[in-house]
Amino acid sequence: MSSSRMLSKLLPIKGVQVPIGLFIDGEFRAGNGSPLQTISPETEKPLTSDAIHSASKSDVDLAVSAARRAFNTTWGQNVSGPDRSQLMRKLADLIDRDTPLLAQVEALDGGKTVTWCEGDIADAAACLRYYAGWADKIHGQTLENHTPTKMSMTLHEPIGVVGQIVPFNYPIMMAGWAIAPALAVGCTVVFKPAEATPLTTLMLAQLVKEAGFPDGVFNVINGTGKETGAAIAEHHDIDKVSFTGSTATGKGITIAAAKSNMKKVTLELGGKSPSLVFDSADIDEAVKWSAFGVFENAGQSCSAGTRLLVHENIYNEFVTKLAQAADEIKLGAVLDRSTQQGPQIHKAQFEKVLQYIDIGKSEGARLVTGGERYGDSGYYIRPTVFADVHNKSYVAPACRTPHDKRLLTYLQAQEEIFGPVVVVIPFKTEEEAVAMANDTSYGLAAAIYSKHADQVGRLMHKLKAGTVWVNQYTMLSHNTPFGGYKQSGWGRQLGSYGLDAYMNVKGVSWNYGPEPAPKL
Repeated sequence: MSSSRMLSKLLPIKGVQVPIGLFIDGEFRAGNGSPLQTISPETEKPLTSDAIHSASKSDVDLAVSAARRAFNTTWGQNVSGPDRSQLMRKLADLIDRDTPLLAQVEALDGGKTVTWCEGDIADAAACLRYYAGWADKIHGQTLENHTPTKMSMTLHEPIGVVGQIVPFNYPIMMAGWAIAPALAVGCTVVFKPAEATPLTTLMLAQLVKEAGFPDGVFNVINGTGKETGAAIAEHHDIDKVSFTGSTATGKGITIAAAKSNMKKVTLELGGKSPSLVFDSADIDEAVKWSAFGVFENAGQSCSAGTRLLVHENIYNEFVTKLAQAADEIKLGAVLDRSTQQGPQIHKAQFEKVLQYIDIGKSEGARLVTGGERYGDSGYYIRPTVFADVHNKSYVAPACRTPHDKRLLTYLQAQEEIFGPVVVVIPFKTEEEAVAMANDTSYGLAAAIYSKHADQVGRLMHKLKAGTVWVNQYTMLSHNTPFGGYKQSGWGRQLGSYGLDAYMNVKGVSWNYGPEPAPKL
Protein backbone atom coordinates (compact mmCIF):
# COMPACT_ATOMS: atom_id res chain seq x y z
CA MET A 1 0.00 0.00 0.00
CA SER A 2 1.44 3.38 -0.96
CA SER A 3 2.26 6.00 1.63
CA SER A 4 -0.37 8.37 0.22
CA ARG A 5 -3.08 5.85 0.98
CA MET A 6 -1.69 5.37 4.47
CA LEU A 7 -2.71 8.91 5.45
CA SER A 8 -5.99 9.69 7.13
CA LYS A 9 -7.57 12.95 8.16
CA LEU A 10 -7.30 13.67 11.87
CA LEU A 11 -10.87 14.79 12.42
CA PRO A 12 -10.55 17.38 15.25
CA ILE A 13 -7.88 19.39 13.41
CA LYS A 14 -8.98 20.56 9.99
CA GLY A 15 -6.70 19.55 7.15
CA VAL A 16 -4.17 17.57 9.20
CA GLN A 17 -3.03 14.26 7.78
CA VAL A 18 -1.36 11.64 9.94
CA PRO A 19 0.13 8.28 8.98
CA ILE A 20 -1.80 5.23 10.16
CA GLY A 21 0.51 2.50 8.88
CA LEU A 22 3.72 0.84 10.00
CA PHE A 23 7.00 2.61 9.25
CA ILE A 24 9.48 -0.02 8.09
CA ASP A 25 12.67 0.46 6.10
CA GLY A 26 11.90 4.10 5.37
CA GLU A 27 8.30 3.79 4.18
CA PHE A 28 4.79 3.42 5.50
CA ARG A 29 3.06 0.15 4.79
CA ALA A 30 0.08 -1.94 5.81
CA GLY A 31 0.26 -4.21 8.83
CA ASN A 32 -1.10 -7.71 9.31
CA GLY A 33 -1.91 -7.44 12.99
CA SER A 34 -5.25 -6.69 14.62
CA PRO A 35 -6.20 -3.08 13.69
CA LEU A 36 -6.21 -0.43 16.41
CA GLN A 37 -8.71 2.35 16.97
CA THR A 38 -7.49 5.53 18.64
CA ILE A 39 -10.21 6.86 20.91
CA SER A 40 -10.19 10.46 22.10
CA PRO A 41 -10.18 10.47 25.93
CA GLU A 42 -11.93 13.82 25.75
CA THR A 43 -14.84 12.89 23.47
CA GLU A 44 -14.81 9.07 23.80
CA LYS A 45 -14.99 8.92 19.99
CA PRO A 46 -12.48 7.72 17.36
CA LEU A 47 -9.89 10.29 16.29
CA THR A 48 -9.26 8.93 12.82
CA SER A 49 -11.68 7.84 10.13
CA ASP A 50 -9.62 4.69 9.56
CA ALA A 51 -8.15 2.18 11.99
CA ILE A 52 -4.44 2.23 12.79
CA HIS A 53 -2.49 -0.63 11.24
CA SER A 54 -0.68 -2.89 13.67
CA ALA A 55 2.18 -5.34 13.33
CA SER A 56 1.94 -9.09 13.35
CA LYS A 57 4.93 -11.28 14.11
CA SER A 58 5.81 -11.33 10.40
CA ASP A 59 5.74 -7.52 10.32
CA VAL A 60 8.08 -7.41 13.31
CA ASP A 61 10.39 -9.75 11.39
CA LEU A 62 10.43 -7.29 8.47
CA ALA A 63 11.23 -4.38 10.76
CA VAL A 64 14.02 -6.28 12.50
CA SER A 65 15.49 -7.35 9.14
CA ALA A 66 15.48 -3.73 7.97
CA ALA A 67 17.13 -2.60 11.20
CA ARG A 68 19.77 -5.33 10.96
CA ARG A 69 20.56 -4.47 7.35
CA ALA A 70 20.91 -0.80 8.22
CA PHE A 71 23.11 -1.58 11.22
CA ASN A 72 25.43 -3.70 9.08
CA THR A 73 25.65 -1.36 6.08
CA THR A 74 24.52 2.26 6.55
CA TRP A 75 24.65 2.90 10.30
CA GLY A 76 26.41 1.38 13.29
CA GLN A 77 30.16 1.60 12.91
CA ASN A 78 29.80 2.57 9.25
CA VAL A 79 28.81 6.14 10.15
CA SER A 80 31.04 8.50 12.10
CA GLY A 81 29.98 10.09 15.36
CA PRO A 82 29.92 13.60 13.86
CA ASP A 83 27.66 12.39 11.05
CA ARG A 84 25.26 10.75 13.51
CA SER A 85 25.30 13.92 15.56
CA GLN A 86 24.42 16.07 12.56
CA LEU A 87 21.40 13.93 11.69
CA MET A 88 20.17 13.95 15.28
CA ARG A 89 20.40 17.73 15.42
CA LYS A 90 18.51 17.99 12.16
CA LEU A 91 15.75 15.81 13.59
CA ALA A 92 15.59 18.01 16.70
CA ASP A 93 15.24 21.09 14.47
CA LEU A 94 12.35 19.49 12.58
CA ILE A 95 10.63 18.61 15.85
CA ASP A 96 10.96 22.25 16.92
CA ARG A 97 9.47 23.35 13.61
CA ASP A 98 6.44 21.06 13.95
CA THR A 99 5.91 21.39 17.71
CA PRO A 100 2.58 23.30 17.45
CA LEU A 101 1.07 20.58 15.27
CA LEU A 102 2.61 17.67 17.18
CA ALA A 103 1.35 19.12 20.46
CA GLN A 104 -2.23 19.40 19.21
CA VAL A 105 -2.23 15.83 17.92
CA GLU A 106 -0.67 14.46 21.09
CA ALA A 107 -3.14 16.34 23.27
CA LEU A 108 -6.10 14.92 21.38
CA ASP A 109 -4.64 11.43 21.18
CA GLY A 110 -3.58 11.12 24.81
CA GLY A 111 -5.77 13.56 26.72
CA LYS A 112 -2.91 15.76 27.92
CA THR A 113 -3.19 19.52 27.87
CA VAL A 114 -1.69 21.13 24.79
CA THR A 115 0.63 23.31 26.87
CA TRP A 116 2.03 20.27 28.65
CA CYS A 117 2.46 18.47 25.32
CA GLU A 118 4.45 21.41 23.98
CA GLY A 119 6.81 21.04 26.92
CA ASP A 120 7.16 17.28 26.39
CA ILE A 121 7.95 17.75 22.70
CA ALA A 122 10.53 20.44 23.46
CA ASP A 123 12.07 18.00 25.94
CA ALA A 124 12.36 15.33 23.23
CA ALA A 125 14.16 17.74 20.91
CA ALA A 126 16.48 18.82 23.71
CA CYS A 127 17.24 15.19 24.56
CA LEU A 128 18.23 14.52 20.96
CA ARG A 129 20.58 17.50 21.04
CA TYR A 130 22.06 16.38 24.37
CA TYR A 131 22.90 12.93 23.03
CA ALA A 132 23.98 14.36 19.67
CA GLY A 133 26.75 15.95 21.71
CA TRP A 134 27.80 12.50 22.92
CA ALA A 135 27.85 10.84 19.47
CA ASP A 136 31.48 11.79 18.75
CA LYS A 137 32.69 11.24 22.32
CA ILE A 138 32.26 7.49 22.71
CA HIS A 139 35.58 6.10 23.91
CA GLY A 140 37.17 3.27 25.82
CA GLN A 141 40.31 3.07 27.92
CA THR A 142 43.96 2.23 27.42
CA LEU A 143 45.10 0.01 30.28
CA GLU A 144 48.55 -0.57 31.72
CA ASN A 145 49.70 -4.12 31.05
CA HIS A 146 52.99 -4.24 33.01
CA THR A 147 54.77 -5.76 29.99
CA PRO A 148 56.73 -3.52 27.58
CA THR A 149 55.54 -5.32 24.44
CA LYS A 150 51.89 -5.70 25.37
CA MET A 151 48.95 -3.38 25.79
CA SER A 152 45.27 -3.68 26.70
CA MET A 153 42.36 -1.48 25.74
CA THR A 154 38.59 -1.41 25.79
CA LEU A 155 36.32 -0.69 22.85
CA HIS A 156 32.78 0.59 23.35
CA GLU A 157 30.66 -0.66 20.46
CA PRO A 158 26.96 -0.30 19.60
CA ILE A 159 25.00 -3.30 20.78
CA GLY A 160 23.10 -3.66 17.48
CA VAL A 161 19.36 -3.81 16.85
CA VAL A 162 17.29 -2.64 19.80
CA GLY A 163 13.57 -3.03 20.43
CA GLN A 164 11.99 -0.18 22.36
CA ILE A 165 8.52 -0.19 23.95
CA VAL A 166 7.11 2.95 25.56
CA PRO A 167 3.90 3.84 27.43
CA PHE A 168 1.04 6.18 26.59
CA ASN A 169 1.67 8.91 29.13
CA TYR A 170 4.59 10.75 27.47
CA PRO A 171 4.60 9.56 23.83
CA ILE A 172 7.08 11.93 22.17
CA MET A 173 9.16 12.58 25.27
CA MET A 174 9.61 8.86 25.95
CA ALA A 175 10.51 8.38 22.28
CA GLY A 176 13.20 11.02 22.64
CA TRP A 177 14.59 9.47 25.79
CA ALA A 178 14.68 6.03 24.16
CA ILE A 179 15.98 6.68 20.68
CA ALA A 180 18.49 9.46 21.40
CA PRO A 181 21.15 7.40 23.23
CA ALA A 182 20.58 4.44 20.90
CA LEU A 183 21.14 6.52 17.77
CA ALA A 184 24.07 8.38 19.32
CA VAL A 185 26.13 5.22 19.81
CA GLY A 186 25.09 3.69 16.46
CA CYS A 187 22.25 1.28 17.25
CA THR A 188 19.25 0.82 14.98
CA VAL A 189 15.74 0.85 16.41
CA VAL A 190 12.50 -1.10 16.18
CA PHE A 191 10.09 1.10 18.12
CA LYS A 192 6.64 0.25 19.47
CA PRO A 193 4.53 3.17 20.69
CA ALA A 194 1.68 2.59 23.11
CA GLU A 195 -1.39 1.23 21.37
CA ALA A 196 -3.47 4.09 22.80
CA THR A 197 -1.18 6.88 21.55
CA PRO A 198 0.56 5.99 18.27
CA LEU A 199 -0.13 9.10 16.22
CA THR A 200 2.69 11.48 17.11
CA THR A 201 5.26 8.68 16.94
CA LEU A 202 4.16 8.02 13.36
CA MET A 203 4.51 11.74 12.66
CA LEU A 204 7.99 11.53 14.19
CA ALA A 205 8.82 8.78 11.70
CA GLN A 206 8.03 11.22 8.89
CA LEU A 207 10.51 13.67 10.41
CA VAL A 208 13.18 10.96 10.67
CA LYS A 209 12.75 10.39 6.95
CA GLU A 210 12.90 14.13 6.23
CA ALA A 211 16.02 14.54 8.36
CA GLY A 212 17.86 12.11 6.09
CA PHE A 213 18.45 9.08 8.29
CA PRO A 214 19.22 5.96 6.24
CA ASP A 215 16.27 3.65 5.69
CA GLY A 216 15.90 1.04 8.40
CA VAL A 217 17.64 2.98 11.15
CA PHE A 218 14.33 3.86 12.81
CA ASN A 219 11.25 1.67 12.38
CA VAL A 220 7.83 2.10 14.02
CA ILE A 221 5.55 -0.86 14.54
CA ASN A 222 2.17 -0.20 16.12
CA GLY A 223 0.34 -2.91 17.98
CA THR A 224 -0.76 -4.43 21.24
CA GLY A 225 1.57 -5.63 23.93
CA LYS A 226 0.32 -9.20 23.66
CA GLU A 227 0.96 -9.39 19.93
CA THR A 228 3.56 -6.85 18.83
CA GLY A 229 5.31 -6.27 22.15
CA ALA A 230 5.66 -9.99 22.76
CA ALA A 231 7.13 -10.48 19.28
CA ILE A 232 9.80 -7.89 20.10
CA ALA A 233 10.67 -9.46 23.46
CA GLU A 234 10.87 -12.94 21.97
CA HIS A 235 12.76 -12.04 18.79
CA HIS A 236 16.04 -13.86 18.26
CA ASP A 237 17.64 -11.12 16.14
CA ILE A 238 16.99 -8.22 18.53
CA ASP A 239 20.07 -7.62 20.66
CA LYS A 240 18.48 -5.56 23.40
CA VAL A 241 15.01 -4.46 24.52
CA SER A 242 14.10 -1.42 26.60
CA PHE A 243 10.68 -1.12 28.18
CA THR A 244 8.88 1.56 30.14
CA GLY A 245 5.61 0.53 31.76
CA SER A 246 4.14 -1.67 34.46
CA THR A 247 6.20 -3.95 36.66
CA ALA A 248 4.08 -6.98 35.76
CA THR A 249 4.69 -6.47 32.03
CA GLY A 250 8.37 -5.80 32.65
CA LYS A 251 8.72 -9.17 34.35
CA GLY A 252 7.09 -10.87 31.36
CA ILE A 253 9.45 -9.13 28.94
CA THR A 254 12.45 -10.19 31.02
CA ILE A 255 11.36 -13.83 30.92
CA ALA A 256 10.74 -13.70 27.17
CA ALA A 257 14.12 -12.05 26.57
CA ALA A 258 15.89 -14.73 28.61
CA LYS A 259 14.08 -17.61 26.94
CA SER A 260 14.81 -16.35 23.44
CA ASN A 261 18.38 -15.17 22.89
CA MET A 262 19.30 -13.75 26.31
CA LYS A 263 19.00 -10.23 24.89
CA LYS A 264 19.90 -7.45 27.27
CA VAL A 265 17.03 -5.70 29.02
CA THR A 266 16.54 -2.28 30.60
CA LEU A 267 13.32 -1.54 32.45
CA GLU A 268 11.75 1.63 33.83
CA LEU A 269 8.74 0.36 35.72
CA GLY A 270 6.12 1.32 38.27
CA GLY A 271 6.30 3.34 41.41
CA LYS A 272 4.47 4.29 44.58
CA SER A 273 6.70 7.21 45.39
CA PRO A 274 6.80 8.80 48.85
CA SER A 275 7.32 12.45 49.75
CA LEU A 276 8.53 13.21 53.27
CA VAL A 277 7.33 16.61 54.48
CA PHE A 278 8.96 17.76 57.71
CA ASP A 279 7.79 20.54 60.01
CA SER A 280 10.81 22.65 59.04
CA ALA A 281 9.62 22.79 55.41
CA ASP A 282 8.08 25.79 53.72
CA ILE A 283 4.52 24.42 53.88
CA ASP A 284 3.10 26.49 51.04
CA GLU A 285 5.92 25.50 48.68
CA ALA A 286 5.73 21.87 49.78
CA VAL A 287 2.00 21.86 49.03
CA LYS A 288 2.51 23.35 45.56
CA TRP A 289 5.28 20.92 44.64
CA SER A 290 3.35 17.97 46.07
CA ALA A 291 0.22 18.86 44.11
CA PHE A 292 2.31 19.25 40.97
CA GLY A 293 4.07 15.96 41.62
CA VAL A 294 0.90 13.89 41.76
CA PHE A 295 -1.69 15.72 39.64
CA GLU A 296 0.36 16.60 36.54
CA ASN A 297 -0.75 14.56 33.55
CA ALA A 298 -3.90 13.58 35.47
CA GLY A 299 -1.74 11.51 37.82
CA GLN A 300 -0.59 9.27 34.99
CA SER A 301 3.10 9.23 35.79
CA CYS A 302 5.24 6.34 37.02
CA SER A 303 7.12 8.62 39.41
CA ALA A 304 4.06 10.46 40.74
CA GLY A 305 4.37 11.32 44.41
CA THR A 306 1.25 9.45 45.46
CA ARG A 307 2.20 8.93 49.12
CA LEU A 308 2.62 12.10 51.15
CA LEU A 309 4.15 11.42 54.56
CA VAL A 310 3.63 14.57 56.62
CA HIS A 311 4.90 15.40 60.11
CA GLU A 312 2.12 15.49 62.67
CA ASN A 313 2.96 19.06 63.72
CA ILE A 314 1.90 20.44 60.32
CA TYR A 315 -0.38 17.62 59.19
CA ASN A 316 -3.78 19.31 59.46
CA GLU A 317 -2.59 22.57 57.91
CA PHE A 318 -0.92 20.67 55.07
CA VAL A 319 -4.02 18.58 54.30
CA THR A 320 -6.23 21.66 54.22
CA LYS A 321 -3.91 23.52 51.86
CA LEU A 322 -3.38 20.48 49.64
CA ALA A 323 -7.14 20.05 49.23
CA GLN A 324 -7.44 23.71 48.32
CA ALA A 325 -4.67 23.33 45.72
CA ALA A 326 -6.46 20.28 44.27
CA ASP A 327 -9.76 22.14 44.06
CA GLU A 328 -8.11 25.00 42.17
CA ILE A 329 -6.92 22.76 39.32
CA LYS A 330 -8.93 23.51 36.21
CA LEU A 331 -10.23 20.56 34.22
CA GLY A 332 -11.42 21.09 30.68
CA ALA A 333 -10.76 20.83 26.95
CA VAL A 334 -7.22 19.74 26.18
CA LEU A 335 -6.68 22.40 23.50
CA ASP A 336 -7.79 25.17 25.87
CA ARG A 337 -4.60 26.78 27.18
CA SER A 338 -6.22 27.55 30.51
CA THR A 339 -6.89 23.84 31.17
CA GLN A 340 -4.57 22.27 33.74
CA GLN A 341 -5.82 18.68 33.79
CA GLY A 342 -7.22 16.53 31.04
CA PRO A 343 -8.94 13.12 31.13
CA GLN A 344 -7.55 9.68 31.91
CA ILE A 345 -6.22 7.84 28.89
CA HIS A 346 -9.14 5.45 28.27
CA LYS A 347 -12.29 3.98 29.74
CA ALA A 348 -10.60 1.02 31.43
CA GLN A 349 -8.13 3.26 33.27
CA PHE A 350 -10.91 5.70 34.16
CA GLU A 351 -12.94 2.91 35.72
CA LYS A 352 -9.94 1.46 37.59
CA VAL A 353 -9.13 4.80 39.20
CA LEU A 354 -12.72 5.24 40.31
CA GLN A 355 -12.66 1.73 41.72
CA TYR A 356 -9.55 2.56 43.74
CA ILE A 357 -11.34 5.62 45.07
CA ASP A 358 -14.30 3.46 46.10
CA ILE A 359 -11.89 1.10 47.88
CA GLY A 360 -10.43 4.02 49.81
CA LYS A 361 -13.87 5.14 50.88
CA SER A 362 -14.86 1.64 51.96
CA GLU A 363 -11.67 1.29 54.01
CA GLY A 364 -12.59 4.33 56.03
CA ALA A 365 -9.94 6.72 54.70
CA ARG A 366 -11.06 10.35 54.96
CA LEU A 367 -11.96 11.72 51.55
CA VAL A 368 -10.98 15.37 51.80
CA THR A 369 -11.82 16.41 48.25
CA GLY A 370 -12.54 14.98 44.81
CA GLY A 371 -13.34 11.32 44.51
CA GLU A 372 -15.74 11.54 41.59
CA ARG A 373 -16.11 11.98 37.88
CA TYR A 374 -15.91 15.45 36.41
CA GLY A 375 -18.46 16.36 33.71
CA ASP A 376 -20.80 14.17 31.72
CA SER A 377 -18.45 13.08 28.94
CA GLY A 378 -14.78 12.24 28.63
CA TYR A 379 -12.71 10.29 31.14
CA TYR A 380 -12.26 13.12 33.63
CA ILE A 381 -11.74 12.55 37.36
CA ARG A 382 -11.52 15.33 39.91
CA PRO A 383 -8.19 15.60 41.76
CA THR A 384 -8.66 13.48 44.87
CA VAL A 385 -7.09 13.73 48.32
CA PHE A 386 -7.40 11.03 50.99
CA ALA A 387 -6.20 11.75 54.51
CA ASP A 388 -5.67 9.65 57.63
CA VAL A 389 -4.57 6.73 55.49
CA HIS A 390 -2.64 3.77 56.85
CA ASN A 391 0.57 2.99 54.96
CA LYS A 392 -0.69 -0.52 54.20
CA SER A 393 -4.15 0.41 52.96
CA TYR A 394 -5.36 -0.37 49.46
CA VAL A 395 -5.13 3.23 48.30
CA ALA A 396 -1.59 3.40 49.64
CA PRO A 397 0.83 0.60 48.62
CA ALA A 398 -0.96 -2.64 47.76
CA CYS A 399 -2.04 -4.52 50.86
CA ARG A 400 -0.31 -7.86 51.19
CA THR A 401 -3.09 -9.52 53.22
CA PRO A 402 -6.33 -8.36 51.61
CA HIS A 403 -9.62 -9.62 52.95
CA ASP A 404 -11.46 -9.50 49.64
CA LYS A 405 -10.41 -11.82 46.78
CA ARG A 406 -11.97 -9.52 44.18
CA LEU A 407 -9.79 -6.66 45.38
CA LEU A 408 -6.77 -8.95 45.49
CA THR A 409 -7.25 -9.82 41.82
CA TYR A 410 -7.54 -6.16 40.95
CA LEU A 411 -4.47 -5.15 42.90
CA GLN A 412 -2.41 -7.93 41.38
CA ALA A 413 -3.29 -6.55 37.93
CA GLN A 414 -2.11 -3.01 38.73
CA GLU A 415 -0.61 -1.85 41.97
CA GLU A 416 -0.35 1.78 40.95
CA ILE A 417 -3.51 3.89 40.93
CA PHE A 418 -2.11 5.89 37.99
CA GLY A 419 -4.67 8.63 38.37
CA PRO A 420 -5.20 11.95 40.18
CA VAL A 421 -5.33 10.40 43.65
CA VAL A 422 -3.00 11.10 46.56
CA VAL A 423 -2.95 9.77 50.11
CA VAL A 424 -1.66 11.73 53.11
CA ILE A 425 -0.15 9.79 56.01
CA PRO A 426 1.00 11.32 59.32
CA PHE A 427 4.30 10.48 61.02
CA LYS A 428 6.01 11.46 64.27
CA THR A 429 9.73 10.80 63.81
CA GLU A 430 12.26 10.80 61.03
CA GLU A 431 12.89 7.09 61.58
CA GLU A 432 9.18 6.32 61.22
CA ALA A 433 8.96 8.35 58.02
CA VAL A 434 11.93 6.56 56.46
CA ALA A 435 10.55 3.15 57.42
CA MET A 436 7.18 3.93 55.81
CA ALA A 437 8.78 5.45 52.74
CA ASN A 438 10.83 2.32 52.08
CA ASP A 439 8.03 -0.10 52.98
CA THR A 440 7.06 -0.81 49.38
CA SER A 441 8.16 -3.13 46.59
CA TYR A 442 8.87 -0.08 44.44
CA GLY A 443 11.75 2.37 44.45
CA LEU A 444 11.48 4.77 41.54
CA ALA A 445 11.44 8.18 43.20
CA ALA A 446 11.08 10.01 46.50
CA ALA A 447 11.11 13.57 47.79
CA ILE A 448 12.27 15.38 50.90
CA TYR A 449 10.84 18.71 52.05
CA SER A 450 13.06 20.18 54.75
CA LYS A 451 15.13 23.28 55.45
CA HIS A 452 17.71 21.34 57.45
CA ALA A 453 20.71 20.42 55.33
CA ASP A 454 21.92 17.80 57.80
CA GLN A 455 18.54 16.07 57.64
CA VAL A 456 18.52 16.12 53.85
CA GLY A 457 22.05 14.70 53.85
CA ARG A 458 20.99 11.79 56.05
CA LEU A 459 17.81 10.99 54.21
CA MET A 460 19.16 11.10 50.67
CA HIS A 461 21.20 8.02 51.60
CA LYS A 462 18.44 6.23 53.49
CA LEU A 463 15.65 6.45 50.91
CA LYS A 464 15.61 3.42 48.61
CA ALA A 465 14.79 5.17 45.35
CA GLY A 466 16.57 5.86 42.07
CA THR A 467 15.72 9.56 42.17
CA VAL A 468 15.41 11.78 45.23
CA TRP A 469 14.07 15.29 44.81
CA VAL A 470 14.70 17.87 47.54
CA ASN A 471 12.19 20.71 47.99
CA GLN A 472 10.80 20.05 44.51
CA TYR A 473 9.26 17.25 42.46
CA THR A 474 9.29 15.79 38.93
CA MET A 475 12.08 18.08 37.72
CA LEU A 476 14.49 16.15 35.49
CA SER A 477 17.61 17.04 33.53
CA HIS A 478 19.02 15.21 30.54
CA ASN A 479 22.42 14.96 32.22
CA THR A 480 21.01 13.27 35.34
CA PRO A 481 20.20 9.53 35.30
CA PHE A 482 16.66 8.32 35.93
CA GLY A 483 15.64 4.80 36.94
CA GLY A 484 14.51 2.63 39.79
CA TYR A 485 15.48 0.49 42.74
CA LYS A 486 13.77 -2.81 43.57
CA GLN A 487 10.77 -3.60 41.35
CA SER A 488 10.89 -0.19 39.69
CA GLY A 489 13.35 -1.40 37.12
CA TRP A 490 16.85 -2.13 35.85
CA GLY A 491 19.30 0.30 34.33
CA ARG A 492 19.16 4.03 33.83
CA GLN A 493 17.89 6.48 31.25
CA LEU A 494 19.41 9.92 30.61
CA GLY A 495 22.87 11.24 31.30
CA SER A 496 26.06 9.42 30.37
CA TYR A 497 24.58 6.42 32.20
CA GLY A 498 21.90 6.18 29.52
CA LEU A 499 24.55 5.34 26.91
CA ASP A 500 25.73 2.23 28.75
CA ALA A 501 22.59 0.24 27.96
CA TYR A 502 23.23 0.52 24.21
CA MET A 503 26.90 -0.47 24.10
CA ASN A 504 28.98 -3.59 24.47
CA VAL A 505 32.39 -3.24 26.09
CA LYS A 506 35.11 -5.28 24.41
CA GLY A 507 38.46 -5.94 26.04
CA VAL A 508 41.45 -6.15 23.66
CA SER A 509 44.84 -7.52 24.71
CA TRP A 510 47.59 -6.96 22.13
CA ASN A 511 50.96 -8.68 22.06
CA TYR A 512 52.89 -6.53 19.59
CA GLY A 513 56.41 -7.69 20.58
CA PRO A 514 55.69 -10.43 19.93
CA GLU A 515 56.26 -12.36 23.12
CA PRO A 516 56.69 -16.06 22.36
CA ALA A 517 53.88 -18.35 23.38
CA PRO A 518 54.43 -20.06 26.74
CA LYS A 519 55.32 -23.71 26.83
CA LEU A 520 52.57 -26.15 27.71
